[in-house]
Amino acid sequence: MLFQSTALSAISPDFSDQQFRQALGMFPTGVTVVTARTPDGALVGLTVSSFNSVSLTPPLVLWSLARKAGTLTAFRQASHYAINVLAADQQALALQFANRKTDRFAGVQFATGVHGAPLLVGAAAHFECFNRSQYPEGDHVIFVGEVERCAHSAHAPALLYHNGAFATHRTA
Repeated sequence: MLFQSTALSAISPDFSDQQFRQALGMFPTGVTVVTARTPDGALVGLTVSSFNSVSLTPPLVLWSLARKAGTLTAFRQASHYAINVLAADQQALALQFANRKTDRFAGVQFATGVHGAPLLVGAAAHFECFNRSQYPEGDHVIFVGEVERCAHSAHAPALLYHNGAFATHRTA
């Protein structure tokens, strides 16, 4: 027999924010740095693990950013951004772009994408995206990017994040 709920809304959670965060941490993710340029040419970027494919036709990806992030306005206004999938040897770069109190681009080597977004040297993959749509949900904004260009290194294992720590997975 099939159970069909008639609920019109979600019930209140029976877990704490910490329990939710710990449960989410059990899902290994890749680590990305999303980068862009502001209209006045300033560089912005931050470490993001909430990255996903959405569609092959058209090629769409998504990522999310906390509403309280200092870079939210810059990314909302950017016409384009780049998603840089970090390679296994780029843990220091992930930490640098996660640090709010430093110049995130200090000493970072990058190429400039077609629409100005920084493409980090040594990344396992790059996605240059048109900022197609944004969806406020909960305490985050979901960005959907239409991929205009992409590239990858077939031999660069990606940096992973699992259970609160960085990890790598090398294929044979």
